[in-house]
Amino acid sequence: MGERDEPEVIGRRVQQLRVGRGLTQRQLAEPTYTPAYISTLEAGRVRPSDEALKHIAERLGVDFEELSTGRSARLVTDLRLRLTEAQRTLATGDAEDAARQYEALLTEAGANDLAEEEATALLGLGECGIDTGDLEAARDHFERAEARLADAPLPCRVPALRGRAVAHYLAGELRYSVYLLESALDELNRGGLHDPDALLLLYASVIGPYMDMGAHARAAQAAEFALALAPQVADPALVARMHRSVARTLLAEGRLAEADASLAKAAELYRQLQLRTELANCHWMRGYVYAQNGQLEHAEDELRQAQEMLTATHATLYGSQAAVELADVLHRRGKSAEAAALLQQVLGDLSSERGAMHSAAAHRLLGIIAEDARDTEAAEEHYVRALSLLERAGAAGDLADLCRLLGDLLRRTGRVEAALDAYRTGLGHRTAPGTTTLGPAPAQPPL
Repeated sequence: MGERDEPEVIGRRVQQLRVGRGLTQRQLAEPTYTPAYISTLEAGRVRPSDEALKHIAERLGVDFEELSTGRSARLVTDLRLRLTEAQRTLATGDAEDAARQYEALLTEAGANDLAEEEATALLGLGECGIDTGDLEAARDHFERAEARLADAPLPCRVPALRGRAVAHYLAGELRYSVYLLESALDELNRGGLHDPDALLLLYASVIGPYMDMGAHARAAQAAEFALALAPQVADPALVARMHRSVARTLLAEGRLAEADASLAKAAELYRQLQLRTELANCHWMRGYVYAQNGQLEHAEDELRQAQEMLTATHATLYGSQAAVELADVLHRRGKSAEAAALLQQVLGDLSSERGAMHSAAAHRLLGIIAEDARDTEAAEEHYVRALSLLERAGAAGDLADLCRLLGDLLRRTGRVEAALDAYRTGLGHRTAPGTTTLGPAPAQPPL
């Protein structure tokens, strides 16, 4: 809610409403206040207390919010209802329709100077941009939401900050993404701001960047923290739908405070529904750990579950990440044809500006599959494409590994000088200071 209007503005509003209802200053004042007080208030020479405004609002038959700000409480509650509707649209996968709803709501919230509702609309637009792959627009919306909430406590700003970090990550800016997420985690945990929802969002979001930077131990720890913090909701969509229906009924009956409470519950459940994407990343991480330990059957189960969850939420870029990992496990289990088909599908959904890291991983794995099939020409082509994508993203650890693969291929085909060049390039990336290391891990939450 915005702050109340200045005394002069409130005074004019009280006078207009009083005259419109045919009341004298004495009738408005009694039995608690004097006509002189009402006269002083209407002249704008006194800042009325909440108690005085509540008394006057009751006598005038208006809401306290409407009297103090000029905005109808019904308008604010109706706006929140429509924000929840947009949240439902996004949570069920129709990002383009949700974006249209959020744009209209952003305009309305801005016109009424409703900072909290404006920030909610901006966050929704940012999430729509993430889902559709419009990362530049998403980053802009998240930055604007963070600025609108500049005076709010850190837990309130975490969704915007996390959204900005994810947009940078998906654009290939790994180190900056990790910096944003770890800084927020550190500030929350060291400052005793142990908000479970905020921590869950941050831990789940940092898994991908950690993995792509080779910080596997930190990724595994973040996944375990996220899963330990995850809320247990049997069917959030069903419960949220019930709360929305209840809110509509209460709003029609004029029971605004109760309608607001129902809407808050619905919004929270839809937010948890969107967390399926984050929890899917945790299943992906578990699948990765199983794969590293050679438990390929368990790994395949976890990764298929992650991919199904991501497909259900239409999270294309995250789904591509899980698909590449699943393809690796399938290849190792002897299902190379299925793996290759999955990787080609991934490449069809991505571009160098949108999901560069996932594209590079898909090309790398397709190169390995081609090598196993003795198609060295196709293998080299895939490795070179992956190399170009990784150089752009600055993923030093992956670059070194890829240079080794390419060097081995070139050496086996008799091109020794070219192989040496590839090895030298890989060593340069492996030894470059600061490219594969991270600073101290953020403080841990009390679980």
